Amino acid sequence: MNIGYFSSQDSLSIRYGISLCQLTEKKGSIILLSGRAEFLEKYSETIDELNERGFDVYFLDWRGQGLSSRILPNRLKGYVQSYDSYISDLGLFIEKIVLPEAAKPLFILSHSLGGHILLRLLSEKQYAISGLVFSSPMIDIHTSPWPRWFARLITAIAVRIGLGDLYAIGHSDNSLINNTFDDNKLTSDPVRFMDLRHEIIKNPELAIGGVTYGWLEATFKSIAKLTEPGYVERVDIRSLIICAENDRVVCKKAIQSICARMPDCAFTEIKGSRHEILKEKDCFRDLFWNEFDRFINI
Repeated sequence: MNIGYFSSQDSLSIRYGISLCQLTEKKGSIILLSGRAEFLEKYSETIDELNERGFDVYFLDWRGQGLSSRILPNRLKGYVQSYDSYISDLGLFIEKIVLPEAAKPLFILSHSLGGHILLRLLSEKQYAISGLVFSSPMIDIHTSPWPRWFARLITAIAVRIGLGDLYAIGHSDNSLINNTFDDNKLTSDPVRFMDLRHEIIKNPELAIGGVTYGWLEATFKSIAKLTEPGYVERVDIRSLIICAENDRVVCKKAIQSICARMPDCAFTEIKGSRHEILKEKDCFRDLFWNEFDRFINI
């Protein structure tokens, strides 16, 4: 794995990794985009599987997580002022790091938050991409145990009165690391559930806590952007959305709606899977990879 950093438009340091396929004949390149609170090391298994399929893999840590620059003095707080920053970082990554050297054809595999940011970017810019695969894309979020209207109202008030850098109700420095397997919404695989924790123990700098009101406000605004008429309709790239049946993190109905609006998008569901399909049991992951391979090899 080759590790590097590039400077964002607002002079933050954004970490990326490139894992080159060692096969004699390559199939191309894949940009792998992670979800919130994730980082390169958590995806080592997926990166290896993509390399074994014949792809070079390009990965970046989103600002505010992984080993990219953190935004607030408390580095554990999940914060972004606007999704425009995420979109700008991804655009720079593609234009400065990926496109100048990536083997063709180029595909993008995204998970959750990564899929949201990708849709925002591709609705505003065009790139020579052969296909998109979305895993549980974050088109909308569940706000349980609070009703959506209440979560939206409290978030807006908190930001308006200058409390955007405070943790949202129920979130803290230890929101992720203290989660137990029995309570988790992400995976039914007890071994892969521990991957994130094992990596943080090896390097505590990777740790991140819950989300702030500022992150939530930016998220609600960006979700509203995706609903604008004609917005995702501009993403005219062959696409596959793979959804988890038992997802309690993102909204499946919103995912199906966005897929129906895209010009060339297929939808499939992994029965029994939770949100993080690529961190699930092998029986679910095998179904994912079967769909992925079928789509990529058309």
